[in-house]
Amino acid sequence: MSEAHIYREIINRSHKRCIQYGIEKCRALPAKIFKGEELKMLLDKNNELVKIARPFIEILYDLLRGSGFSIYLTDKDGIVLTIIGDRDIIEDQTRVGIIVGADLSEKSAGTNAMGTALYENCSIQASGEDHFITAFHIWTCSAAVIHNEKGDIIGSLNLTGRRQLAHPHTLGLVVAAVKSIENQLKVEKTQNELLEAYEYLNTVMDSVNAGIFAADTNGVIKAVNNTLCSMLEIEIEKIINKKAVNVLDNWEFILGQIKRKNTYENKEIIYFGNKKKNRFDLSVYPIKNKTGDITGTVAIFKDIQNVYNLVNKYTGMSATYTFDDIIGESKAILKLKEQAKSISNSPSTVLIQGESGTGKELIAQSIHNNSNRRNNSFVAINCGAIPKSLIESELFGYEEGAFTGAKKGGHPGKFELANGGTLFLDEIGEMPLDMQVSLLRVLQEGCVSRLGGNKCTYTDARIIAATNKDLKKEIERGTFREDLYYRLSVIPIYVPPLREREGDIELLIQYFLKVKSVKLGKPIPKVKYDLFEKLIGYNWPGNVREMENCIENIVNLDGNTSFNFETKNLDYKLYNSVASELEYNMCSLDEWEQKAILSCIDKCNGNISKTAQILGVNRSTLHSKINKYKKR
Repeated sequence: MSEAHIYREIINRSHKRCIQYGIEKCRALPAKIFKGEELKMLLDKNNELVKIARPFIEILYDLLRGSGFSIYLTDKDGIVLTIIGDRDIIEDQTRVGIIVGADLSEKSAGTNAMGTALYENCSIQASGEDHFITAFHIWTCSAAVIHNEKGDIIGSLNLTGRRQLAHPHTLGLVVAAVKSIENQLKVEKTQNELLEAYEYLNTVMDSVNAGIFAADTNGVIKAVNNTLCSMLEIEIEKIINKKAVNVLDNWEFILGQIKRKNTYENKEIIYFGNKKKNRFDLSVYPIKNKTGDITGTVAIFKDIQNVYNLVNKYTGMSATYTFDDIIGESKAILKLKEQAKSISNSPSTVLIQGESGTGKELIAQSIHNNSNRRNNSFVAINCGAIPKSLIESELFGYEEGAFTGAKKGGHPGKFELANGGTLFLDEIGEMPLDMQVSLLRVLQEGCVSRLGGNKCTYTDARIIAATNKDLKKEIERGTFREDLYYRLSVIPIYVPPLREREGDIELLIQYFLKVKSVKLGKPIPKVKYDLFEKLIGYNWPGNVREMENCIENIVNLDGNTSFNFETKNLDYKLYNSVASELEYNMCSLDEWEQKAILSCIDKCNGNISKTAQILGVNRSTLHSKINKYKKR
């Protein structure tokens, strides 16, 4: 069937409809013209269509200006929304009622390009007698239907001129303009959806009680919420479109982890950017497109104190340290880290031994965070800090009514809270003998019964114990069970004292100077050479903990110190003065006591606490005797 035949069929069908509608050919005006409030409501309803179509109508008119044409835009019902054209033709059209608000549907104005195009949902040109109403025979009209992105009809665009100007190209111009309008409608909808999504995302981001930023693959921050700006005490202009490395100095490492499909969740970080030490819990997740490619990242900051409060509510503690937090490059510390990393995933019990202040808990937490249990609980209990009467209920929990003051509903013990994670038993050497029996039973059977209950709950908690005591000597003294010792020391780990970590003292001094300066809100002090020499040459019997306190003292005093290194090193001076007299000689009891003290100090490498423990006296008594012999 030819295009001309199809066209004629459309016109004939329209004429038949007009007869059915009762349209008079002699009608001078459209049957309905909207005015006043009714027209205002109609224009408001179609405001978006008019706003988008208007620029394209003006471009089309610029091509046809002065050629005797006018352009109409109608809504989906054929009601004229706007007209633009040459003055003379608009005046002629006004006389026959073709104005804004005129209903040009077939039911109102008979066969015409707009009404028929909307009814047939096609582009059409109507000229002369194609129009049903005689008054319209002087016109040629070319109309195309406008659709939205769903394909629904939302209006039409029409080009009208005198019939002698009829040309197929005019319909082509209208169709092209309609295509442009439809494309722009899609663009506008997409932009509106993006804006809506952006505003929705911002609302969600700002309602979350966590700091959030989103960055592209180049590490440029593209979005940030107000919470993060508040947490970092930074204006949004100073972070948006800036590099993420300005916020997180290890950003490249984090991005590398994400690209290797490793998780980066719940890592404790310290932020120094606002000249204060802020601790946050950081999680970073990839943003992926439909094909699975990473197109960006989103970082979530949580105030570590809020996290601590939540975790402590259920577990009493969290593991915050990793092997990266262990400062040192000595052979001893590198060997320790390598050994600890290699056994991280093992379910076997670990016994960490070392002097006070060497960082045994730091090692325990690092093992946990390097293991496949890292996402579960790390529960710590100090066996030497809890009264004997409470340690059993703390470890194993209790049922309601187990004893006076027991909580309603009972309370889970540390073993239950650590299920799936790690239970850290600090100062295990201080645990009472009767409790050692109970602990051994749990380790052997893998289940725990609450006080006052008879139900045995199986628990999967990896045990890490720590002590500064020589447990083999404690076994000889009868204060520690041999069977428990062997159960705990499946994987023994020795943490070297600071004096055995060659080269690490300098690194730790620099590290603590920075950390303590931030903590105290003071500049990093300049340490004089003589003081630095004392720090390097000192024996550090209290190990890293003693050094940390000493450096904090130095930062507080702006590079000076009230720390008495001479008194601390007194034992070695005294020893040197009598070292040649240690052979058997007739002497007084006081002299023998002096020699015994100095010999013990030497063998304990200057550790006063250990010396006092071996000699069976307290520290104050030992210091008193040292001062007594110093004066001689």
